[in-house]
Amino acid sequence: MKVFNNIYERIISVENLFAAWEAFHSDKGNKPDVLEYEVNLEPNLFQLHRDLRSRKYRHGTYTSFYIHDPKQRHIHKASVRDRILHHAMFSALNPIFEPTFIPNSFSCRINKGTHKGVEAVTRMARQVSRNDTRPCFALKCDAQKFFFRIDQPILLTMLKRKLQDPDAHWLLEEIIGSFSDSKTEAKGLPIGNLTSQLFANVYMNEFDQFVKHVLKVKYYARYTDDFIILSNEKEYLETLIEPIHLFLSQTLALNLHPKKTSIRKLGQGIDFLGYTIFPHHQLVRTKTRQRIFKKLRQKAQAYKAEKITKERLEQSLQSYRGVLSHANSYKLREKLENQLWFWLHE
Repeated sequence: MKVFNNIYERIISVENLFAAWEAFHSDKGNKPDVLEYEVNLEPNLFQLHRDLRSRKYRHGTYTSFYIHDPKQRHIHKASVRDRILHHAMFSALNPIFEPTFIPNSFSCRINKGTHKGVEAVTRMARQVSRNDTRPCFALKCDAQKFFFRIDQPILLTMLKRKLQDPDAHWLLEEIIGSFSDSKTEAKGLPIGNLTSQLFANVYMNEFDQFVKHVLKVKYYARYTDDFIILSNEKEYLETLIEPIHLFLSQTLALNLHPKKTSIRKLGQGIDFLGYTIFPHHQLVRTKTRQRIFKKLRQKAQAYKAEKITKERLEQSLQSYRGVLSHANSYKLREKLENQLWFWLHE
């Protein structure tokens, strides 16, 4: 296994911190805390660099809030200073770990994402079913309270295995240890951190390797902790549940969600990442469709109240059109546009 030394210097270099600011700032320029930090940008970044070089840096506290997208999620947001460092760490660490990930891991990776994941599962379903001439079953699972149950010591061991740099180890411990959802255990990653997306992939890559090389599963895809396995044989999928459960619990300290472990026939429709996949087409899942209409109505109301611009409203509409375009949804897209016109003129 290839290991990396002196990664810390790459993370904390002034050039990397300024590049991290640009990446962070690109879509957050109007936020009050970002504007405040930008007033003294160069002194702030140079001070961050000095604190990191002298190892006086300490990660700050988090601001927490809830979002509903579609289910309730507890978000923890770090300060601007800390989030810039998260970007700097991501840019230095992601090229190291990215080549170790399997092709069918789709979460928070360049040229991957939800639509690529759905396309891959659709393609695999056609291969397994031989274009709907053979049975095809899908085992679908996810881990219960995934981000908040990630074991920090286990994660640090995985990261340190590849990053043999004591200074980088110290910084990883500082970043990861800045958060815990448990008062008695070192567990959890904040959903709001950019680094959490990379760390989650590193953590679940252990499971990916187990599925592919120990269980020798051919048709498998994962997005964060949501994963799916396809086969012609329902009985084969049933035999996989116990070894999967044991690996997750014994190696990663995770539990399968008891209400989200299911086996379905392709003809019944396979739910994955907001879409329902059938033998010859795919549909937007009912909850996804309802959420799109609800959010666009809110945007229409905000536009009528002059809280957002026409351009912002149009951007939202185009975004939702994009989601729908990945399914058989011509009539649904027409309905969405007609409904928007009605909301704007009611």
